[in-house]
Amino acid sequence: MDMLSSRAKLFSIAFLLLSVTHVIKSQEVDWGFSYDENSERGPSHWGELRPEWWQCGAGKMQTPIDLESKPVVYSNLGPIHNYYTTHVAILENRGYDMMLSWPLGRGFLSINGVSYSFRQVHWHSPSEHVINGTSYDLEAHLVHVSNDGQIAVLAVLYQIGETPDPILSVIENDLKELAETLGVVKYVGYLDPNLLQARGRRYYRYMGSLTTPPCTEGAVWTVMGTIRSVTKEQVALIRNAIHDDTKTNARPLQPINDRFVEVDRPGEHSED
Repeated sequence: MDMLSSRAKLFSIAFLLLSVTHVIKSQEVDWGFSYDENSERGPSHWGELRPEWWQCGAGKMQTPIDLESKPVVYSNLGPIHNYYTTHVAILENRGYDMMLSWPLGRGFLSINGVSYSFRQVHWHSPSEHVINGTSYDLEAHLVHVSNDGQIAVLAVLYQIGETPDPILSVIENDLKELAETLGVVKYVGYLDPNLLQARGRRYYRYMGSLTTPPCTEGAVWTVMGTIRSVTKEQVALIRNAIHDDTKTNARPLQPINDRFVEVDRPGEHSED
Protein backbone atom coordinates (compact mmCIF):
# COMPACT_ATOMS: atom_id res chain seq x y z
CA MET A 1 0.00 0.00 0.00
CA ASP A 2 2.80 2.42 0.89
CA MET A 3 4.65 1.60 -2.35
CA LEU A 4 1.51 2.16 -4.42
CA SER A 5 0.87 5.42 -2.63
CA SER A 6 4.43 6.61 -3.28
CA ARG A 7 4.20 5.69 -6.96
CA ALA A 8 0.90 7.51 -7.29
CA LYS A 9 2.40 10.60 -5.68
CA LEU A 10 5.42 10.54 -8.00
CA PHE A 11 3.14 10.10 -11.01
CA SER A 12 1.05 13.07 -9.89
CA ILE A 13 4.17 15.21 -9.54
CA ALA A 14 5.48 14.21 -12.97
CA PHE A 15 2.08 14.84 -14.59
CA LEU A 16 1.81 18.22 -12.90
CA LEU A 17 5.24 19.32 -14.08
CA LEU A 18 4.53 18.29 -17.66
CA SER A 19 1.12 19.99 -17.61
CA VAL A 20 2.38 23.24 -16.10
CA THR A 21 5.32 23.44 -18.51
CA HIS A 22 3.02 22.88 -21.48
CA VAL A 23 0.59 25.59 -20.39
CA ILE A 24 3.24 28.21 -19.65
CA LYS A 25 5.14 27.61 -22.87
CA SER A 26 1.97 28.23 -24.83
CA GLN A 27 1.34 31.60 -23.19
CA GLU A 28 2.62 34.97 -24.40
CA VAL A 29 5.81 35.93 -22.60
CA ASP A 30 5.21 39.70 -22.76
CA TRP A 31 3.69 40.66 -19.41
CA GLY A 32 2.55 44.03 -20.69
CA PHE A 33 4.11 46.50 -18.23
CA SER A 34 7.45 47.98 -17.23
CA TYR A 35 9.13 49.37 -14.11
CA ASP A 36 10.81 52.14 -16.12
CA GLU A 37 9.18 55.45 -15.15
CA ASN A 38 10.25 56.90 -18.52
CA SER A 39 8.41 54.18 -20.42
CA GLU A 40 4.86 54.46 -21.77
CA ARG A 41 4.27 51.19 -19.93
CA GLY A 42 5.85 52.44 -16.68
CA PRO A 43 4.21 52.41 -13.22
CA SER A 44 2.48 55.78 -13.62
CA HIS A 45 0.74 54.44 -16.74
CA TRP A 46 -0.26 50.95 -15.54
CA GLY A 47 -3.85 51.98 -14.94
CA GLU A 48 -4.17 53.18 -18.56
CA LEU A 49 -2.77 50.08 -20.28
CA ARG A 50 -5.77 47.76 -19.88
CA PRO A 51 -9.34 48.38 -18.65
CA GLU A 52 -9.02 45.67 -15.99
CA TRP A 53 -5.92 47.40 -14.58
CA TRP A 54 -7.83 50.56 -13.64
CA GLN A 55 -7.10 50.18 -9.91
CA CYS A 56 -3.38 50.72 -10.59
CA GLY A 57 -4.21 54.34 -11.37
CA ALA A 58 -7.47 55.13 -9.57
CA GLY A 59 -7.32 52.87 -6.52
CA LYS A 60 -7.21 54.43 -3.06
CA MET A 61 -5.73 51.45 -1.19
CA GLN A 62 -2.63 50.73 -3.22
CA THR A 63 0.60 49.01 -2.21
CA PRO A 64 3.47 49.58 -1.42
CA ILE A 65 3.56 52.32 1.20
CA ASP A 66 5.91 53.83 3.74
CA LEU A 67 4.74 51.87 6.78
CA GLU A 68 5.55 54.74 9.14
CA SER A 69 4.65 57.71 6.96
CA LYS A 70 2.14 58.69 9.63
CA PRO A 71 1.64 57.56 13.24
CA VAL A 72 0.96 53.84 13.48
CA VAL A 73 -1.60 52.14 15.71
CA TYR A 74 -0.02 49.85 18.29
CA SER A 75 -2.11 46.72 18.77
CA ASN A 76 -1.78 43.35 20.43
CA LEU A 77 -2.39 41.44 17.23
CA GLY A 78 -0.83 38.28 18.64
CA PRO A 79 1.58 35.87 16.99
CA ILE A 80 1.39 35.09 13.29
CA HIS A 81 -0.25 31.73 12.65
CA ASN A 82 1.37 30.25 9.56
CA TYR A 83 2.28 26.67 8.73
CA TYR A 84 4.25 25.31 5.78
CA THR A 85 5.32 21.80 4.75
CA THR A 86 8.24 20.55 2.68
CA HIS A 87 7.21 19.43 -0.79
CA VAL A 88 8.11 19.62 -4.46
CA ALA A 89 8.94 23.18 -5.50
CA ILE A 90 8.82 24.76 -8.95
CA LEU A 91 10.73 27.86 -10.08
CA GLU A 92 9.59 30.14 -12.88
CA ASN A 93 11.11 33.26 -14.41
CA ARG A 94 8.07 35.44 -15.15
CA GLY A 95 10.22 38.14 -16.70
CA TYR A 96 9.36 40.74 -14.09
CA ASP A 97 10.25 38.46 -11.15
CA MET A 98 11.28 34.97 -10.04
CA MET A 99 8.42 32.91 -8.59
CA LEU A 100 8.76 29.80 -6.45
CA SER A 101 5.68 27.67 -5.83
CA TRP A 102 4.69 24.40 -4.14
CA PRO A 103 1.69 23.15 -6.23
CA LEU A 104 1.19 19.97 -4.21
CA GLY A 105 2.31 21.32 -0.86
CA ARG A 106 0.17 22.28 2.08
CA GLY A 107 0.60 25.60 3.82
CA PHE A 108 -1.61 28.27 5.27
CA LEU A 109 -1.76 31.63 7.00
CA SER A 110 -4.57 32.33 9.47
CA ILE A 111 -5.77 35.92 10.09
CA ASN A 112 -8.81 36.78 12.19
CA GLY A 113 -10.22 33.30 11.82
CA VAL A 114 -9.80 33.19 8.03
CA SER A 115 -7.48 30.55 6.56
CA TYR A 116 -5.47 31.50 3.48
CA SER A 117 -3.73 28.77 1.46
CA PHE A 118 -0.08 29.36 0.55
CA ARG A 119 0.33 29.70 -3.23
CA GLN A 120 3.79 31.10 -4.03
CA VAL A 121 6.66 33.42 -3.13
CA HIS A 122 8.43 35.95 -5.35
CA TRP A 123 11.03 38.66 -4.80
CA HIS A 124 11.34 42.40 -5.44
CA SER A 125 14.58 44.39 -5.46
CA PRO A 126 14.93 46.94 -4.02
CA SER A 127 12.22 46.50 -1.39
CA GLU A 128 8.80 47.86 -2.24
CA HIS A 129 7.81 48.72 1.32
CA VAL A 130 9.70 51.43 3.18
CA ILE A 131 9.93 51.94 6.95
CA ASN A 132 10.13 55.58 8.00
CA GLY A 133 11.85 56.47 4.75
CA THR A 134 14.28 53.54 4.82
CA SER A 135 14.33 51.23 1.80
CA TYR A 136 15.89 47.77 1.87
CA ASP A 137 17.75 45.65 -0.66
CA LEU A 138 15.21 42.87 -1.17
CA GLU A 139 11.63 41.94 -0.30
CA ALA A 140 9.95 38.53 -0.46
CA HIS A 141 6.18 38.25 -0.91
CA LEU A 142 4.50 35.06 0.30
CA VAL A 143 1.11 35.06 -1.41
CA HIS A 144 -1.87 33.30 0.21
CA VAL A 145 -5.44 32.97 -1.07
CA SER A 146 -8.62 32.04 0.84
CA ASN A 147 -11.38 29.75 -0.45
CA ASP A 148 -13.41 32.77 -1.54
CA GLY A 149 -10.51 34.37 -3.39
CA GLN A 150 -9.35 36.88 -0.77
CA ILE A 151 -5.61 37.60 -0.75
CA ALA A 152 -3.17 37.83 2.16
CA VAL A 153 0.50 38.60 1.59
CA LEU A 154 3.27 38.03 4.12
CA ALA A 155 6.29 40.21 3.32
CA VAL A 156 9.89 39.76 4.51
CA LEU A 157 12.46 42.56 4.17
CA TYR A 158 16.19 41.97 3.68
CA GLN A 159 19.32 44.06 3.80
CA ILE A 160 22.71 43.08 2.41
CA GLY A 161 24.96 41.46 4.99
CA GLU A 162 27.42 38.61 5.44
CA THR A 163 24.78 35.96 6.18
CA PRO A 164 23.13 34.48 3.06
CA ASP A 165 19.41 33.88 2.82
CA PRO A 166 18.78 30.12 3.31
CA ILE A 167 16.28 29.49 0.53
CA LEU A 168 18.13 31.55 -2.08
CA SER A 169 21.26 29.56 -1.23
CA VAL A 170 19.46 26.29 -2.02
CA ILE A 171 18.13 27.46 -5.40
CA GLU A 172 21.18 29.48 -6.45
CA ASN A 173 22.05 27.29 -9.44
CA ASP A 174 18.42 27.15 -10.52
CA LEU A 175 18.20 30.95 -10.48
CA LYS A 176 21.29 31.15 -12.67
CA GLU A 177 19.89 28.57 -15.09
CA LEU A 178 16.59 30.39 -15.57
CA ALA A 179 18.02 33.93 -15.65
CA GLU A 180 17.69 34.15 -19.44
CA THR A 181 14.73 31.78 -19.85
CA LEU A 182 11.24 33.26 -19.78
CA GLY A 183 7.96 31.41 -19.35
CA VAL A 184 9.49 28.02 -18.53
CA VAL A 185 9.22 26.29 -15.18
CA LYS A 186 11.92 24.21 -13.50
CA TYR A 187 11.53 21.49 -10.92
CA VAL A 188 13.91 22.25 -8.03
CA GLY A 189 13.19 19.25 -5.78
CA TYR A 190 11.77 19.06 -2.28
CA LEU A 191 12.11 22.40 -0.52
CA ASP A 192 11.06 23.67 2.90
CA PRO A 193 9.11 26.99 2.74
CA ASN A 194 10.09 27.62 6.37
CA LEU A 195 13.52 28.60 5.01
CA LEU A 196 11.85 31.87 4.03
CA GLN A 197 12.01 32.84 7.72
CA ALA A 198 8.54 34.40 7.65
CA ARG A 199 8.04 34.32 11.40
CA GLY A 200 8.25 36.56 14.45
CA ARG A 201 6.03 38.70 16.68
CA ARG A 202 7.04 42.14 15.42
CA TYR A 203 5.10 43.05 12.31
CA TYR A 204 2.97 45.67 10.51
CA ARG A 205 -0.51 45.03 9.14
CA TYR A 206 -2.70 47.07 6.81
CA MET A 207 -5.12 46.76 3.89
CA GLY A 208 -3.60 47.21 0.45
CA SER A 209 -3.34 45.78 -3.04
CA LEU A 210 -1.26 43.64 -5.33
CA THR A 211 1.90 45.52 -6.37
CA THR A 212 1.72 44.40 -10.02
CA PRO A 213 -1.17 44.79 -12.47
CA PRO A 214 -4.11 44.46 -12.06
CA CYS A 215 -3.23 46.00 -8.62
CA THR A 216 -6.31 44.36 -7.08
CA GLU A 217 -7.28 45.96 -3.77
CA GLY A 218 -8.52 44.28 -0.60
CA ALA A 219 -5.33 42.36 0.13
CA VAL A 220 -4.33 41.94 3.78
CA TRP A 221 -0.65 42.82 4.16
CA THR A 222 1.56 41.58 6.99
CA VAL A 223 5.11 42.97 6.82
CA MET A 224 7.65 41.45 9.19
CA GLY A 225 9.48 43.92 11.41
CA THR A 226 12.62 41.78 11.68
CA ILE A 227 15.00 42.62 8.82
CA ARG A 228 16.68 39.50 7.45
CA SER A 229 20.12 39.18 5.88
CA VAL A 230 20.91 38.49 2.23
CA THR A 231 24.23 38.64 0.40
CA LYS A 232 25.10 41.04 -2.41
CA GLU A 233 25.52 38.05 -4.74
CA GLN A 234 22.02 36.77 -3.95
CA VAL A 235 20.44 40.14 -4.67
CA ALA A 236 22.31 40.16 -7.98
CA LEU A 237 20.82 36.76 -8.85
CA ILE A 238 17.32 38.17 -8.46
CA ARG A 239 18.11 41.35 -10.41
CA ASN A 240 19.84 39.47 -13.24
CA ALA A 241 16.61 37.55 -13.82
CA ILE A 242 14.54 40.72 -14.27
CA HIS A 243 13.94 41.40 -17.95
CA ASP A 244 13.32 45.12 -17.60
CA ASP A 245 15.73 47.85 -18.67
CA THR A 246 15.88 49.12 -15.09
CA LYS A 247 16.94 45.69 -13.72
CA THR A 248 14.69 46.49 -10.76
CA ASN A 249 11.13 45.43 -10.01
CA ALA A 250 9.92 47.65 -7.19
CA ARG A 251 6.73 49.64 -7.69
CA PRO A 252 6.99 53.26 -6.47
CA LEU A 253 5.41 54.16 -3.12
CA GLN A 254 1.67 54.81 -3.13
CA PRO A 255 -0.35 57.32 -1.04
CA ILE A 256 -1.56 55.89 2.25
CA ASN A 257 -4.69 58.11 2.08
CA ASP A 258 -7.15 57.37 4.90
CA ARG A 259 -5.66 54.02 5.85
CA PHE A 260 -3.90 53.22 9.10
CA VAL A 261 -1.15 50.72 9.82
CA GLU A 262 -1.31 48.48 12.88
CA VAL A 263 1.89 47.38 14.58
CA ASP A 264 2.32 44.35 16.79
CA ARG A 265 5.36 45.02 18.94
CA PRO A 266 5.25 43.19 22.28
CA GLY A 267 8.64 44.51 23.46
CA GLU A 268 10.77 42.11 25.42
CA HIS A 269 8.43 39.23 24.56
CA SER A 270 9.11 39.50 20.83
CA GLU A 271 10.74 36.72 18.83
CA ASP A 272 12.96 36.89 15.76
